[in-house]
Amino acid sequence: MGYLHDGHLALMRAARERVGAGGLSLATIFVNPTQFGPGEDLARYPRDLAGDLAKCAGAGVDWVLAPERAEQVFPARHETWVTVEGVTAGLCGASRPGHFRGVATVVAKLLNLTRPSAALFGEKDWQQLQVIRTMVRDLAFDVEVIAVPIVRERDGLALSSRNAYLSVEERGRALALSRALFEAQEAAARGERDAAALRLRARRRVEAAPARVDYVEIVHPETLAPVGRAEPGSRMLVAAFVGATRLIDNVGLP
Repeated sequence: MGYLHDGHLALMRAARERVGAGGLSLATIFVNPTQFGPGEDLARYPRDLAGDLAKCAGAGVDWVLAPERAEQVFPARHETWVTVEGVTAGLCGASRPGHFRGVATVVAKLLNLTRPSAALFGEKDWQQLQVIRTMVRDLAFDVEVIAVPIVRERDGLALSSRNAYLSVEERGRALALSRALFEAQEAAARGERDAAALRLRARRRVEAAPARVDYVEIVHPETLAPVGRAEPGSRMLVAAFVGATRLIDNVGLP
């Protein structure tokens, strides 16, 4: 959705490396109104198209598709929507009704418009990644979905365009999300497998920031079904409000 940071640029550099000097890489930039719920931050979502285009060029992107108006993507009589079930049932799907319908529909449109052989998505929004993988599989899109690891600041904060909303004080509190996740990783590595105990410890860490927890869950990495035992490969996901800003993060458990 633009306002690009190093996490986005990591996707672009990975695409450039994948296709090689003779291949073509393309980025799409579109602040998608259909994935914002009532009262969410559509109007104030950060935008900097000129800066984004310069960053794309620097990362080796050949083409950028950047519709200027929402009506170019969603015309007045738009009546077709893509709904992915199962993996959207909990987590952000429960907190933001209709969000993933907007995500799946716009990604389907962008894939149809650009026809890539491969599409790269970051792991920071783990649920979105599984939604797109499921849609591509079930609708037989001829594209390979490739996951790229989360890019973090040196202190561990996951990069996000919404980090621009945070004050200096709020940014310090936001570190509780990644620290809670890293502590859960360490506990799992020491042999702690009780998902409830790991979730409770992480929740208390985030709440102490203070931050308002939306959810802390440990799930199967593909189905996103909650698990009682944190087996290797399980994914821990957290969403919390730091001030008015909703942030998400996740890690794989060893």
